[in-house]
Amino acid sequence: MAGITRQLTRLRRSAKPLHPAGSVVVGRLVRTGDSDSGVRWLDEPGEDEVIVRISRAIGLPGAVPDIYGLALRVPTTEGRADVLLATTGLGKVTRFVLTAGRQVTARPLTTLVPYRSPRGPLLLAAKPLGSGPDGSAGLRFELQWSVGLGPWATFAVLDVPSTSGPDSAISFDAVENPPPGLENYRWVRRLREPAYATARKTSGRD
Repeated sequence: MAGITRQLTRLRRSAKPLHPAGSVVVGRLVRTGDSDSGVRWLDEPGEDEVIVRISRAIGLPGAVPDIYGLALRVPTTEGRADVLLATTGLGKVTRFVLTAGRQVTARPLTTLVPYRSPRGPLLLAAKPLGSGPDGSAGLRFELQWSVGLGPWATFAVLDVPSTSGPDSAISFDAVENPPPGLENYRWVRRLREPAYATARKTSGRD
């Protein structure tokens, strides 16, 4: 992945090889507290102000379908957690397959690779619900978890008041900043760490 990241940087001549441009806004994450994943952060109720970045992975023109990314930075008692999701499906196979669309709400999004949890390999997902509360502007997502190829269980609702915000140099790192109670498998770290390091170096965020 690091090699692909370097090649995309050269071809695009941009500081960010993937998700080169996006919109950074502040959203609200409300955890319902009726989950039973075995992970306290997923199972306990809570409300947090979160940083949200919505972007297109390849950076293709707006009329062309692209893979969308939804990045969340969540404050926790242990620091911060970065959750990165990309457009996929929610089926037993499609939850691991990237898909493209013309807007971030065209497809559900997942973390693609699982976290280690007390109940086994756990994926997170964001299911678009349409507009914000009471029909207001913005977007609403239902956040879910699933162990292995099992069913999805809802644990939170994410409200994004606007999808139009300035971009910033914020650097998300899902390897170094997993949600509390969840760990990255060793093979996930080996797969992702070089790509993250290359992206930080080429963008001057090392």
